[in-house]
Amino acid sequence: MKLFERLKADAAPQWADYTQHDFVEQLGDGKLPLECFKHYLVQDYLFLIQFARAYALGIYKSPRVADMRMSLEGVKAILDVELELHIELCGKWGMSRDEIEQAPEDTPTMAYTRFVLDAGMSGDLLDLQAALAPCVIGYAEIGRQLSAKGCDNDTNPYQRWIQEYSSEAYQSLANDFSSWMDGTADDVMTERRYPRVLSLFEKACRLESDFWQMGLRAKV
Repeated sequence: MKLFERLKADAAPQWADYTQHDFVEQLGDGKLPLECFKHYLVQDYLFLIQFARAYALGIYKSPRVADMRMSLEGVKAILDVELELHIELCGKWGMSRDEIEQAPEDTPTMAYTRFVLDAGMSGDLLDLQAALAPCVIGYAEIGRQLSAKGCDNDTNPYQRWIQEYSSEAYQSLANDFSSWMDGTADDVMTERRYPRVLSLFEKACRLESDFWQMGLRAKV
């Protein structure tokens, strides 16, 4: 079994809580309150800034040039694609890039981003990948599932978001990340080390769930 599939199976409760969260379900059926989505989207923009830094840290932690290139592709995907999607969506509500970037970080945003950066700083490339994986691969699974249910239809106000993460380009990025992590594991993974990698993966899944919950709280 490949490493990601093993992690997903061993962290099944945490993975399900994250990928089937009520925020995701409401987004899929178009019933998510707009204020919830707006708060999530702004916080996700701030999150992605730190996530790009984590990928940049991956360049430093990479043992080979090929690994450095994979980390660089992650940085470029965030800065050139994902952040611009957020600007596009927020622009529909009259929010400028400066307004978004100057917004205060919510507590779950700080907790998650600092966890990922600490995992990379204190560990090696595999530790960093385990902390990154739930976000990178989880969004692909969520986008794919919502698209398969027909949630990316013209009546859903969140169609554009679903289309982005169900797109061939994003699915390819997530598959490449999974293969990259498997390759790293082939070099450095041992059974003695596995519990630590699983713990990082589980924590990242829980922090993803907290991130969705933060969005839902915005309607209160």
